[in-house]
Amino acid sequence: MPPRTPSTPAQKAELAFKAMHRAILEQALVPGTRLPEDQLCSQFGVSRTLVRAVLGRLAAQGLVDTGNKRTATVAQPSLEEARAVFEVRRGLEAQAVALVIERWQPAMGAVLEGHVREEELAAREGRVPVSARLAGEFHTTIAQLTGNPLLQRYLSEVVTRCSLVLAVYGRPHQADCACTEHHALIEALRSRDAVRAASLMAEHMDNIERRALLPQVAAGDGDLASVLSRYAGAVASTTAGVPLKVRVPAAARRRAAG
Repeated sequence: MPPRTPSTPAQKAELAFKAMHRAILEQALVPGTRLPEDQLCSQFGVSRTLVRAVLGRLAAQGLVDTGNKRTATVAQPSLEEARAVFEVRRGLEAQAVALVIERWQPAMGAVLEGHVREEELAAREGRVPVSARLAGEFHTTIAQLTGNPLLQRYLSEVVTRCSLVLAVYGRPHQADCACTEHHALIEALRSRDAVRAASLMAEHMDNIERRALLPQVAAGDGDLASVLSRYAGAVASTTAGVPLKVRVPAAARRRAAG
């Protein structure tokens, strides 16, 4: 079935947001890339007002820098900002692991294992940027499993910010290491071993942060129009790689709300 073409302005704006979001996370749009409003309007067929709203959403997640500039750019975090992001992420990841163990359901293991299989498939097929994005989304999936929407929101934001940090300062993504560490973490969660899970997550964060030590800006793979066309098509045609919609037990949602 061919992808359904967005018809309303709201649908087109949502497509623009998802395409740009994914392109930034996969480093097709590298830090510092200019995002002219008029070009985005033409690319997605939306008004300048809607383009500014999309850029505002991306800026709220730390992916785009609008500031006082006439033209928005893909955010380019400083080394000081990078360290601050990892400090916050460590605390959120530890809390997420603790809550998932407390609220563990057998179906959660299947959700996480399925996500890692997607990471491994992308790596085998040589889709390194996709594998790297999915590695980050593994952590937002854990946050979804907590049943706590605030934790999910904040952890999702720091994970996306870490993607930019790795784009600016990081070594190339090592999919085999990430998948091995994710599998080990799943087993600790499944066995409800809080001490081991916390230790594995802390070590995993150490490894991610270690890859962000040497300056290395990824090279872009095309001009803005071609990149956005490719990602808009990908978003419209498939939901593969989008964070999984996890069904959280009602009891967990009540605990998170209360």
